[in-house]
Amino acid sequence: MRWSTSAAVAALATTTNAAALANICTVSNVQAALPANGTILGINLSPSSVTAAAVYNATAGIGSTTAYTYCNVTVSYTHGSKGDLVVLKYAFPQASDFKNRFYVGGGGGYSLSSDATGGLAYGAASGATDAGYDAFNYSYDEKFLYGNGSINWDSTYMFSYQALGEMTQVAKAIAPGFYGLSSDTKIYTYFEGCSDGGREGMSQVQRWGEEYDGVVAGAPAFRFAQQQVHHVYSAAVEHTMDYYPPPCALDKIVNATITACDPLDGRTDSVISRTDLCKLNFNLTSIIGESYYCAATTSSSLGFGFSKRQALGSQQSTTPEQNGTITAQDVAVAQAIYDGLHSSQGQRAYLSWQLGSDLSDGDPTYNNETDAWELNIPSTGGMYVAKYIELLDLDNLDSLDSVTYDTLVDWMNTGMIRYLDSLQTTLPDLTPFQSSGGKLLHYHGEADPSIPSPSSVHYWQSVRSIMYPNSTDREAVEALSDWYQFYLIPGAAHCGTNSLQPGPYPETLMETMIDWVENGVKPSALNATVSSGDYAGETQMLCQWPTRPLWHGNSSTFNCVDDQASIDSWTYTFDAFKLQPVF
Repeated sequence: MRWSTSAAVAALATTTNAAALANICTVSNVQAALPANGTILGINLSPSSVTAAAVYNATAGIGSTTAYTYCNVTVSYTHGSKGDLVVLKYAFPQASDFKNRFYVGGGGGYSLSSDATGGLAYGAASGATDAGYDAFNYSYDEKFLYGNGSINWDSTYMFSYQALGEMTQVAKAIAPGFYGLSSDTKIYTYFEGCSDGGREGMSQVQRWGEEYDGVVAGAPAFRFAQQQVHHVYSAAVEHTMDYYPPPCALDKIVNATITACDPLDGRTDSVISRTDLCKLNFNLTSIIGESYYCAATTSSSLGFGFSKRQALGSQQSTTPEQNGTITAQDVAVAQAIYDGLHSSQGQRAYLSWQLGSDLSDGDPTYNNETDAWELNIPSTGGMYVAKYIELLDLDNLDSLDSVTYDTLVDWMNTGMIRYLDSLQTTLPDLTPFQSSGGKLLHYHGEADPSIPSPSSVHYWQSVRSIMYPNSTDREAVEALSDWYQFYLIPGAAHCGTNSLQPGPYPETLMETMIDWVENGVKPSALNATVSSGDYAGETQMLCQWPTRPLWHGNSSTFNCVDDQASIDSWTYTFDAFKLQPVF
């Protein structure tokens, strides 16, 4: 009887919710909820473009297996008399699930997210935009050029920051009317993304700060010109030295570094929790003479996801069995890569990956005809240089002939200047976001092999120097902690765990952010779980920068310590550029 009663109640609730959704998920209701043209400056919404369709018990969100009931809405707008057309799509949860929230999910590579359902898990409406260049079907790099030498600046600004900000403004204006709420109802607004999604999140903090209550940004691809040209740097090192180390040798250097530096943080767990101590105390030359072996393999390289499709410059290759010992040349290549790009005058142009990070950007190609290792230009960087610097509709560079380190510096400088107000995404004055009560959780895998983790440290330092120029370090850290917290994740790779270093990774970032924004529960550390290895299942509370973890004699506890020498090792000045400072 109890089961039957419960089943009847559940069935009634489902029927009631379905009826409630059917009442609000109508074209007329959405049209009535649209803000009048002129309400949102520069945006003219088209009521006749509105569609509304109820979706019942469908899985939603990337990787989700949970079923949701929601209203799928589309609407289009133009910018004044410009003649463009931007298509928005939204997922509005049924009224009983709506918690007065709007959620924006970040994309990846050169693609904005086309999934409008990511917020349903949080009781939030959510959306996606085609950005005016049909971003639902094309990545931005496919629409960047009208032709050789002619930049599509509209798509550039829309991809960089404008489209997501406008989509958010429209959603927040629609939501109260859609649900029959008063026009002044607070809609808590969140953003979550990693990699370019992290850059997108930072673009919203920098450009649309007053629109957002909470932003979770991981491994942001900001400082876009330096970041993308950096993907060519490893190949340039090998080309300059005229030596192409076997990938197995590079892997051995990485693994030997992990083994040597792992204990420096106080616990031997196959994770370098203090890459700064590794940098200060370990010398790669100690690996010379160690043996390595790798079996023959067949693989394909797609770069690190900065394109929706496989670029023509990406390769499939067969590598032979590799058996040898680490040479001085192998170490010289690895050391140069870890040191980062400098000009011929010794001036630093950019930072690089931390010791122990994978060096796969430096993996050469094996020529089966000549039985030799040869130059391999990662398409991630090569495409950027060809398309965004040289303005040619190509997917990679065909060679590095006549290219020097100074050439790479020039490429970085060209990109930095050309896209300073769009792709670079480095504005350090976040006053509008901070003063409107916004909260920012910023994180980065310490062993990220794609976007170097010091890149995030440099941005945090830039914000600190611009917003609290007259404060002591302690005062600035305390002030920042109230609204902007940054965390390095020991051992983690690019936006995820690392098979080479089985360390912790945060799994409840948005829940933490919602609790901070809506309940005032400010984090003092970041909850992370070890997913593999000897310590699988262990929970670690990650240290908030600038403190660093120090384990107690291989135990399960660590302190978050202040270490000025370590902080200094993360600090860079890019004096190779005339435009200063480089935030």
